[in-house]
Amino acid sequence: MTTLIDNVFNGLALGAVYALVALGFVIIFKASGVMNFAHGSLLLLGGYLTAVLHDAIGFAAALALSVLVTAAVAGAMDRFLLQAGGGADPHTAAVQTIVTIGVDIVILTDLSRRIGGDLLSLGDPWGDSVSGLGPVTVADSRIAAIAVSTAVIAGVFALFRYTSWGLSLRASAEDVEAAALMGVRLVRVRTLAWCLAGALAALAAVFLAAFPAPGLERTTGQIALKAFPAAILGGMSSPPGALAGSLLIGLTEALVAGYQSELTLLGEGFGSVAPYAVMVLVLLVRPTGLFGAKAAIRV
Repeated sequence: MTTLIDNVFNGLALGAVYALVALGFVIIFKASGVMNFAHGSLLLLGGYLTAVLHDAIGFAAALALSVLVTAAVAGAMDRFLLQAGGGADPHTAAVQTIVTIGVDIVILTDLSRRIGGDLLSLGDPWGDSVSGLGPVTVADSRIAAIAVSTAVIAGVFALFRYTSWGLSLRASAEDVEAAALMGVRLVRVRTLAWCLAGALAALAAVFLAAFPAPGLERTTGQIALKAFPAAILGGMSSPPGALAGSLLIGLTEALVAGYQSELTLLGEGFGSVAPYAVMVLVLLVRPTGLFGAKAAIRV
């Protein structure tokens, strides 16, 4: 029973962090129709900036600066690179998606060169400390991941619900042409969405590199790929779906890893591919995702 509780708690912590990344995928897709394959490299950029700055200015200031810089890079990438070729026209989304693959290669190559084979510490205040919660002992970084992610996700949902930007985003996601005719500034809405997604990625990097992980390495950005099936599971245009999908993926990964000895039939390391297996199984039943809606087509 103790093992189950420990695995469930770890799964919730992982799911909460994956939700930050998955929300970034969903926000960008809602705003622009683009699948941002450079999201993992943005996550790595945010983590790298925190790692190299925390000794000089402290962890809190380094994290704040890395969030701002990563948000600015994401916004600039969209505004001056992607939109330069096709503006906010949704028909160019497929081409812009391909462009993000090239951007990912460029950023990842440079960061990999800088990091090399090192393991970088982000200087987080939790370190390797642990706390007892009932019958289990959990890393303080896991507790912080759940608390911070919950607060940030609640803030993002409040932005969607109660701000003019959130209303504009929802309107443009429903009908771009109608939103433009009603005075919605599509370029501004889209750029701010990319900035927000970049900020969430930089924040997620802190918890993905924290204990019990060994630190930030050049492959850390690939973890964002585990949040991609979470976004697909929930339906790419559904923020609540991204949250539900992330928790499902986090729990699946933690439980499979925790009971690996009993799942030898599935092969060693099955926990790494379990998120994609769950995605395929769910999509076989619900092709639009857990919270996705079928599009209505007039004929």
